[in-house]
Amino acid sequence: MAIVIALDAGTTGVRALAVDEMGASVGWAYREFAQHYPRPGWVEHDAEEILAVTHAVLDELTRAVGRPQAIGITNQRETVVAWDRRTGRPRHRAIVWQDRRTAARCDELRDAGHLALVRRRTGLVLDPYFSGTKAAWLLGEGGVEADADLAIGTVDSWLLWHLTGGPGSSPTTRGAFATEASNASRTMLYDIGERCWSAELCDLLGVPLAALAEVRPTSGRFGTVTGGPELLDGVPVSGIAGDQQAALFGQACLEPGMAKATFGTGSFVLVQAGPTCPEPVDGLLTTVAWELADGAVAYALEGAIFVTGAAVQWLRDGLGLIERSEDVEALAASVPDSGGVVLVPAFTGLGSPWWDPYARGTVVGITRGTTAAHLARATLEAIAHQTRDVVDAMTEASGRPAVALRVDGGASQDHLLLELVAEQVRVPVQRPMVAETTALGAAYLAGLAEGVWSSTAEVAAAWHLDVEVTASGDPATADAAHTTWRRAVERSRGWARP
Repeated sequence: MAIVIALDAGTTGVRALAVDEMGASVGWAYREFAQHYPRPGWVEHDAEEILAVTHAVLDELTRAVGRPQAIGITNQRETVVAWDRRTGRPRHRAIVWQDRRTAARCDELRDAGHLALVRRRTGLVLDPYFSGTKAAWLLGEGGVEADADLAIGTVDSWLLWHLTGGPGSSPTTRGAFATEASNASRTMLYDIGERCWSAELCDLLGVPLAALAEVRPTSGRFGTVTGGPELLDGVPVSGIAGDQQAALFGQACLEPGMAKATFGTGSFVLVQAGPTCPEPVDGLLTTVAWELADGAVAYALEGAIFVTGAAVQWLRDGLGLIERSEDVEALAASVPDSGGVVLVPAFTGLGSPWWDPYARGTVVGITRGTTAAHLARATLEAIAHQTRDVVDAMTEASGRPAVALRVDGGASQDHLLLELVAEQVRVPVQRPMVAETTALGAAYLAGLAEGVWSSTAEVAAAWHLDVEVTASGDPATADAAHTTWRRAVERSRGWARP
């Protein structure tokens, strides 16, 4: 039976997942890499460490499952790598999507009247979350020289380039320098309507077009592995997608109106919007979901929540309230409610629908009776409330509520969290049999290009429900709790503004 390997290069580690023709996992390998925080609000990665971890998990997995028919890549999206195409070495640490160092530059662009252009061309907002101002910072304060050997790309491009050859004696012998529309559409440099790099935006931000990767279809052959693990030599890399769009595909949200939420380091809610680029919607992002080899394109509306699973990590690592992230469910379930405590985990600002880079984490409602359990429950409730904020914005934009919300990511295994989300969004919350849908989506996209799966209908048939949770409480109680949440959000906003 043919297998496809999905390489999921996330924010804290790299996972390689082997998937068979039935869409079932038949093996995996995972390793973490270091997080660097050189200043408050700054987050960086060592791109060479990401590459080394990638080679390690691919080698481990192929030794266990054998040679795959194809490889798909999915990645943390807005993280920027600048490297030298002659030497293959990074010219600076990668600037991570969570990084806030360009908030002031985004303010300058907004004050100069450029928000309308950015919204119209890219579907995004002026926020340091996106890649464009990060790339501009690298070329300015970061000291990166804009010469003929400069490559600026997201993590998918960095890994693809090295897997398919990396530095060579000439440009014709080097690795494939490419990306695809779901990643490109997160850079603030890509025109999502025309589906090409915007010379106007590149000029505005001072990013040379020549340093950017070629944009190809999401599903299609990008190149073949060269110089990697022996069992992978010559294997095609045939699908690439940003992590959230890959999860949308892996959740088989293949028809307009279908929605998913991924609960990871952050949380991301996407609704498939069909083949026509939607007009910008306040509080939400418009993005390319994927472009298949036959030219079929799908767009999505997205709500980006910066901190959800990272808040659980804070309980574990910052406060020492739990030993493992999985322990948060039992601790939160040991109390019937949060005891009036509300946590707004705006540790790196607020994303959708607020887009406030100056918001900061806030805890309100603490009394002498507050315990670790109340804080744990408030953390899970914060994930539910943030999800509702985004789903409400999507409902208002589309004029129709979601039929269901398909969920994935590590925290989707937390049944209490699913109950809290269902109470707030008031639609069925569905978890599939395979929870690693980000990697699964990358595998499907690669397998479609190489004939492992014949059609998107075959992909949809492989999706199977594991758990469905529906709301059982009083809607008025849920609404009252959400009103209190909104009051707490207002107290967190603008806190770090200079």
